Amino acid sequence: MDVVGRIRDQWRERYPDLDLSPIEVIGRVRRLAALTNQRHDEVLDDLRLSRMELEVLSALRRAGGDLRPSRLTKEMLSSGAATTKRLARLEEEGLITRSTSARDRREVDVRLTDRGREIMDRVFPAQLERERALLEPLSEAERAQLGELLAKVLEPVDVVG
Repeated sequence: MDVVGRIRDQWRERYPDLDLSPIEVIGRVRRLAALTNQRHDEVLDDLRLSRMELEVLSALRRAGGDLRPSRLTKEMLSSGAATTKRLARLEEEGLITRSTSARDRREVDVRLTDRGREIMDRVFPAQLERERALLEPLSEAERAQLGELLAKVLEPVDVVG
């Protein structure tokens, strides 16, 4: 029995009349996320980056160009102040640049530097391989089904969509 199953059983002793089935899924999703983040953080320590700073770099790399801080804030579900702090640190490290937008002088465009792009091009494939290895117990069809089921659960609560 896994940790989540033990936790469920402990709760069952305290609350035998409650439906504890959410623990079966949400508890395991949370535990998997925590363990995955823990492994990922070990890699980030070497880069001297936080997970959220890497998320900024990742969003910029996926965009293939520049993004406004407001878009980054929305994608990362963080506050504007937190995004500003992350951008300042990444700029200090030479991983991004911020410049006045050519479209609207009141706005700022954020883009990756060559160094920021190089880090993402090195880190992303390695991260993807670690995640693939975690899913190895599942067949290709099971991975697809799990992805679809999680998307179905996430859709009504995901504010970014």
